[in-house]
Amino acid sequence: MSVEAPFYPIIYVRGFAMTQGEIEATTATPYMGFNLGSTKLRQLWDGRVQRHYFESPLIRLMKEYGYTDAYLDGGMQREKLPPRSIVIHRYYDQADPHFGDGKRPAILDAAIDLRDLIRQIKQAICGDNAAARRNFRVNLVAHSMGGLICRALLQNKDLRDSTEAKQVNKVFTYATPHNGIEMAGFNVPRFLGLWDINNFNRREMKKYLSLDDHRHVGTLDGHFDPDRFFCLVGTNHKDYGVAAGLSSRLAGDMSDGLVNIENAVVAGSPRAFVHRCHGGPFGIVNSEEGYQNLARFLFGDVRITGILQLDSLPLPPSIQKALNEKKDVKASYWFEASVSPRPAGGGGGVFYLTERRKTNYSAIMRKYDEMMKPAQAGLDKPRWPVLFSTCLDTARITRGSTVVFTIELIVSATDYVIDGVLFFDRTIPGENLYRQTICVRATISDEGWRVRCNYIDDEWGEKLGTELSLVDGSCVVPVASSKGLKGSLRLALEPHN
Repeated sequence: MSVEAPFYPIIYVRGFAMTQGEIEATTATPYMGFNLGSTKLRQLWDGRVQRHYFESPLIRLMKEYGYTDAYLDGGMQREKLPPRSIVIHRYYDQADPHFGDGKRPAILDAAIDLRDLIRQIKQAICGDNAAARRNFRVNLVAHSMGGLICRALLQNKDLRDSTEAKQVNKVFTYATPHNGIEMAGFNVPRFLGLWDINNFNRREMKKYLSLDDHRHVGTLDGHFDPDRFFCLVGTNHKDYGVAAGLSSRLAGDMSDGLVNIENAVVAGSPRAFVHRCHGGPFGIVNSEEGYQNLARFLFGDVRITGILQLDSLPLPPSIQKALNEKKDVKASYWFEASVSPRPAGGGGGVFYLTERRKTNYSAIMRKYDEMMKPAQAGLDKPRWPVLFSTCLDTARITRGSTVVFTIELIVSATDYVIDGVLFFDRTIPGENLYRQTICVRATISDEGWRVRCNYIDDEWGEKLGTELSLVDGSCVVPVASSKGLKGSLRLALEPHN
C-alpha cells in the first residue's frame, strides 16, 4: 500500500511510569492513555450547564481523519496494515513480569525498540514494494518521557543515521521535559536511580542524546528539523495531584505540575501553551486544546507566526521624568497572547490553540533595554517577543476559503526600579499599556493570500476589516494605544505540509 502525505502512520509513545504498580496498570491497557478522554462542564447562552465530552485523541483521529488502530483479533496486525494506522509503542511491556523479564528499559533501549517498531510498520504497510518503502514516513506523538525516547532515536549517535530515524516525518510532544526536570529549583540528581528518575538529569540526558554540553539539553543539535518538531506546553500546576500534590508544590507555579514551562521546549521549535496539567483527568493529552494542536500540526496546511515589534514603549509620566533626569530606570513588561480559531462546527466549540497569560505564569517577559536599547543589554538586535507560532487547516473551513482566528493581545508593565529602589506605588493593579482582540481573516486564492483584520474590542467582529499589505509572506497589523504604545504585529504566513 502507498502512504500519502500528510496522513502517515502514527506511533504513540507514552510517558514515564514511576512505580511497578503504575507500570503494570499501564501495560494492562492496550492504548496506554491515548484513548483517555475527559468530561468538562460549560455554560450555554440560556444559563444551562452542559457537559462537553472530549472522546480522546485516538477516537477523534479515527472519526475525523479515518485512522484505525493496529490491533486485530487480540494482537497487533503484522501484515497488510492500513497506511492510516495508529500504533502504540509498548516499551514498558518488558518491565511487567506478565509480559517480559520485569526489567525496566533504559531510554536508549526504548529508542532501539522504537526503531524496530518503525521497521515492522513499514513492512506491514509497504511489503516488498520498493517505491512505497522509499516514500514511507511515520509521525511520532509522545507524552512526557516518550518525547525523550523519540529524541534518542533522532539524536543518539548509534541511531540517528538509521533508515528508520530518517523516515520520521514529524514529532509532536505533550509536556516533555526536553531540558530535564527541576524540583524546588534543582535538576533531579544524577544518582537518583530509584524508579529511573535520573532519566531527567541533564548529565544523563547528554549521554543518551549524544550532546557535547549538559547545561542545556533542550536542543535537537542539528539532527532533526525543529520546524517539524512541535512542543505542547502545559501551564496548570494546580490540577496535578501526583504524590498527594508534592510534585506540584516542588515544580512550582511556572510548570504543569512536573515540568517547568521553560524546560518543555526544544530550541527553534514551534510551540503552544495550554492551561492543562501534566497528566490525570485534567491532563494535557486528554484535552481538546491538545488534540486541536496535534491535528493542525500533523495535517494543517498553514503556519502563522506572530512577532510584536515596538516603535514606542511608554513609561508613566513620573517614571519618564526620572529617566529624563538621568536616573537609572529599570522596567520589564509582560506580553500576553492567546489565539483562538473560529469553530468549524462540531469540534468542541471555542478553544485556545495557545494561551499565554500572567494568571497562568506563562506570559512572555521582556526587559525594556532588550527591546528598545539592545546595545545596552549586550544584544546585536532587539529581542522582540514571539507571541505565537501556530498551525491552521484550510480543510476545516466550512464556508468559502477564509481562515478566521482571533488574537487577544495585552501589554503591561511590572514594577519599576529607580536608582535601585523598587517603587510599588507607581504601578496601578490591572493597568495595561495595550489591550485588544484582533480578528484576522486570511483568504487563499490562486493569486496568494489576502489578509484583513479588525479590532473587535472596538467594532463588530463580523465586519471584514482593513486589508493588510503582504510583503515576502508577512503582513503588518498596526498596534497603538492612547498611552503612547506604538508598533506592529507581524504575521508571517507560511505553507505547512
